[in-house]
Amino acid sequence: METPTAPTPVNIAIFASGSGTNCENLIKYFANSNRIHCALVVSNKADAYALVRAERLCVPTAVAPKTDLNNPDVMLPLLRHYGIGFIVLAGFLPIVPDFLLEAFPHRIVNIHPSLLPKYGGKGMWGHHVHEAVKAAGETETGMTVHWVTPVCDGGDIIAQFRVALSPDDTADDIAAKEHVLEMQHFPRVVENVIMQECNNVAM
Repeated sequence: METPTAPTPVNIAIFASGSGTNCENLIKYFANSNRIHCALVVSNKADAYALVRAERLCVPTAVAPKTDLNNPDVMLPLLRHYGIGFIVLAGFLPIVPDFLLEAFPHRIVNIHPSLLPKYGGKGMWGHHVHEAVKAAGETETGMTVHWVTPVCDGGDIIAQFRVALSPDDTADDIAAKEHVLEMQHFPRVVENVIMQECNNVAM
């Protein structure tokens, strides 16, 4: 009998612009996986702390400022070099260029710190979202994982998780509650999506 061959892991690239807590969480979650491998971390900012976190965990990094991010002759060879099969946006602020959406159809997901379609779109990121949630007097907030499309925060929703808010919660309190959801759920959702998409391709 032939020995079954181990499945080839899916190499993912994590795109991040900021401190990289979700980036680090993903890297650690998949560290011992034989199905998904964090092969590259890309940031549009050279001083993004996400790059430091990745380097400490021995994950290759690349800086892609606006001119590089929007240049297919830069980005596509970079992603091919690392054998990237899936892209995860984890606090990545720039709009993903169309050529990446075409090169990775149904292979790019994003996390957003609100219950989309509420508080999404241009300018709605980070603390701006939580301040808007507070100003509106919402009784709950949450996180959304969605497919990336040419419409900012407009892709189909993959998963949402909710948390109750108190009238006394500040924007910082709201941010902290929502961040707990990200740490708890984002890696598992990414894992499920990638495995499901791989199974669909195999079929």
